[in-house]
Amino acid sequence: MDRAPVSHAPVDREEVLARLRRDPDVEAPDLVAVDATDRLLLDTAAGALAGPGRVVVVDDSHGALTLGALASGATDVRVHQDLLVSEQALARNAERTGLTGRYRSLPLTAELLDGATLVLAQAPKALDALRELTELAAAAAAPDVVVLVGGRVKHMTLGMNDVLRTGFTDVSATLARQKSRVLVARDPRPGVAPSFPRCRRDDALDLDVCAHGAAFAGTRVDDGTRLLATALAGAAPGARAAVDLGCGTGVLAAVLARSRPELAVTATDQSAAAVASARATLDRAGLGRVRVTRDDAAAGLPDASADLVVCNPPFHLGAAVVTAAADRLFAAAARVLRPGGELWAVWNNRLPHRAALRRLVGPTRAAAHDRRFTVSVSTRR
Repeated sequence: MDRAPVSHAPVDREEVLARLRRDPDVEAPDLVAVDATDRLLLDTAAGALAGPGRVVVVDDSHGALTLGALASGATDVRVHQDLLVSEQALARNAERTGLTGRYRSLPLTAELLDGATLVLAQAPKALDALRELTELAAAAAAPDVVVLVGGRVKHMTLGMNDVLRTGFTDVSATLARQKSRVLVARDPRPGVAPSFPRCRRDDALDLDVCAHGAAFAGTRVDDGTRLLATALAGAAPGARAAVDLGCGTGVLAAVLARSRPELAVTATDQSAAAVASARATLDRAGLGRVRVTRDDAAAGLPDASADLVVCNPPFHLGAAVVTAAADRLFAAAARVLRPGGELWAVWNNRLPHRAALRRLVGPTRAAAHDRRFTVSVSTRR
């Protein structure tokens, strides 16, 4: 049963937003805790936030939307953040601003959207992520719900409007402000039903790949993962425990577990969509013995507990190309590997990862490469 909304004294929104930080997320030039899209979404929703209603916030990067909504007068706020580090940043920022306990975090399911009258969402990179949200909102939200999806103009496409129209009859766009824009969807279509996770057969890997909307590459196996998967036959032949670090849809974990039944495999990712997708992929392959966890950079795994780590690290944070996210995963691999254990990683040839791998893990060599990607093997010192 939902808790009854509790009234609180008003809080100055600008004062709240000024106190937000990215911590514990990666810091890099041009990365901020509150951006122009957050502010445009909050301004567009200001009238609805000041009145009664059930507010749902989706993919709030560091808490600006959630805490800004609370400061604007919202009393019933539910939140879904795909990335664990975003959940952690929101929690820390709520503590900084005295707003701890004023919102509820939930998975991306019908329960999250049940009876929602307002949805605030940062536009996802993948259209399927927007499609999953659209289906859930159309099926579960209140008939008078207003869905606001904001993003940078240069990253928004007409395809986003088309996706929203699959769930709503009235879709429009606000004027741009500070290079951001908000899409507005109203009037849910009847009969819309959730369709995720979706699965597709990969004949080359003899594997059904299942994915929720926000999972990287969806049901497709990206080229880097495919190159690494084909190179793993010779990886750490005496290994007893392996970790798929940043597992995505679980393809590498499935390849390892299926080819080496004696190997104890853990798949871990900080993305809720990735974890749910990996579980679906592994269950469909009859590999339910693989442990799947949501974790940030393997923080929940013991030191020196694995003989083999496989990793296809991200190289984007939002729209920025940075190496900090990959370096965190390489450092995590070094921590969980036993001395002599191996990190098998794949990365774009133009990225300077070899030096970081040598510094953070140990001696590094190339095991495979093609025109775009290199598979490297780093041995833990």
